[in-house]
Amino acid sequence: MIERLHVYLDLIRWNRPAGWLLLLWPSLTALWVAAGGFPGWLLLMVFVLGTILMRSAGCCINDVADRDFDRHVKRTANRPVTSGRIGTREALLVGAVLALCAFGLVLLTNAVTVAWSLAALAVSVIYPYAKRHVSMPQAVLGVAFSFGIPMAFAAVRADVPWQAWALLLGNLFWVLAYDTEYAMVDRDDDLRIGMKTSAITLGQWDVPAIMLFYLVFLGSWWWLLTDVPRSPWLLLAWALALAQVAWHYTLIRGRTREGCFKAFRLNHWLGATVFAGVVLAYGF
Repeated sequence: MIERLHVYLDLIRWNRPAGWLLLLWPSLTALWVAAGGFPGWLLLMVFVLGTILMRSAGCCINDVADRDFDRHVKRTANRPVTSGRIGTREALLVGAVLALCAFGLVLLTNAVTVAWSLAALAVSVIYPYAKRHVSMPQAVLGVAFSFGIPMAFAAVRADVPWQAWALLLGNLFWVLAYDTEYAMVDRDDDLRIGMKTSAITLGQWDVPAIMLFYLVFLGSWWWLLTDVPRSPWLLLAWALALAQVAWHYTLIRGRTREGCFKAFRLNHWLGATVFAGVVLAYGF
C-alpha cells in the first residue's frame, strides 16, 4: 500500500507544487478582488483545496493522453503511466476521484460557481489533445489555468462580471509566458515526435514573445484592478514582479534547458508577488 501511495503521489506531481501554485495565485487574487478584501475562511479553503485537487486530476488525464509521446521525451519518460507503473484505467480512476472531491467542495458555494466548474472541467479535459492539433496549445492551457478567476467572482457575487473575463484574458498571457518557457525545455524532443507547442511555433521569436506576454499580463491586470487601492504595497508588488520578469530574461535568453526550466519553476513567485500586493493593498 505504501508503494502504491508513492506511485499515486508521483502521478499527481505531489513533490512539484509549482504547478498548483501557478493555478492558485490568480484564483486567490480574484477572490480578494471580488470580495473587496478577505473573502472568508470557507471560500479560501474551497479554492485552495479545490485547486490542488483539480491540478492533481489534470495530471492524471494529461499523463494518460500523452503516454505514447512522453516515452520519447527524456524529461517525461519515467512518469508512472508511461513507464507502466500504473495502468491507464487506474490513473483515470484516480483522476476521477480527485475531480469528484473537488466538485464536492464547489457544492459548498452556489449554483453559478457549480455551473462554471463544469465548463472548467471540460477545458481541462480538452487541453491534452490540443497539443496534437493547435499550433499554440498553451493558449488552451491558459484558459484552463485561468478559470479559477471567473469562478472566484461567481463564488463571492453569484455573478461573473466583464472584469472577471478580462482578468482571465490577461492571465492567459502569463500562462503563455511560463508555459512557453516550459516548452522550450522539450523543443528538440517535441520537434522529433511531431508535438505542437508555442516554443516551436514562435521559433526565434520565443524570447521576445515571452517578454511581451509578461508585460501584457502585468499591464492589463494593473489597468483592470481598478477596485484595488493604489497603495505603496501594490506599487512595490508590481515593481518586484517586473524585476522578476527581467531576471527571467537572463535565464532564458541562452535557451538552455536548465535556464528555461528554472525560469518556469520560479514563475509561481511572480504570481505570489501580485497576490501579496493585492492583499496588502486591501489591508487585513
